[in-house]
Amino acid sequence: MARTIEFDQEQAIERATRVFWEKGYNGASLRDLTDAMKINSSSLYNTIGDKHELFVQCLNQYTRNRKIALQKRAISATSPVAALTNFIHDVVMAVIEGIDGCLAIKTAFEVSPKDDQIKAILKSDNEFTHHFLTSLIREAVQIGELQNNTNPDLLADYIISTYTGWYEIHLLYRDPAKIKKLAQFMISQVIG
Repeated sequence: MARTIEFDQEQAIERATRVFWEKGYNGASLRDLTDAMKINSSSLYNTIGDKHELFVQCLNQYTRNRKIALQKRAISATSPVAALTNFIHDVVMAVIEGIDGCLAIKTAFEVSPKDDQIKAILKSDNEFTHHFLTSLIREAVQIGELQNNTNPDLLADYIISTYTGWYEIHLLYRDPAKIKKLAQFMISQVIG
């Protein structure tokens, strides 16, 4: 009789995500992943699939968790501009405290140019963030927190492309004060 494979798949995927985050997709060996997940390779193949499928599941779980956190944080804000400001401050903390950068941004450069499935996950995540920001910006314009001539799509693109660059700056210089100053400048430009 075959042995039943029992492990907490969600927890195992979280552990594998950490390995991919630290080592990248190409740098993470199957042994690294199964050791972190506390399973053997046959359990991985029988339940999840190969390394690529594991990475897809890790990236899906990572982006899903980010979406949930974004929505919860926005609900607790007192206004759309407060939610935008919170978002920018949250990005700063993720950049400064996240020793390995953002998994989605790292993946965009390492894997997505060659992998349409990964590119689709990242594109969907970016589109969610863009929609999230444009909704806040539109609401802020409607209630007079931002100027009527504010272009929500352009401003959302500006915010996303700017904070993406913060990860690179932080990886190169490890200067939290610089990132905080950049965030304050962005807030002053966005809110006026």
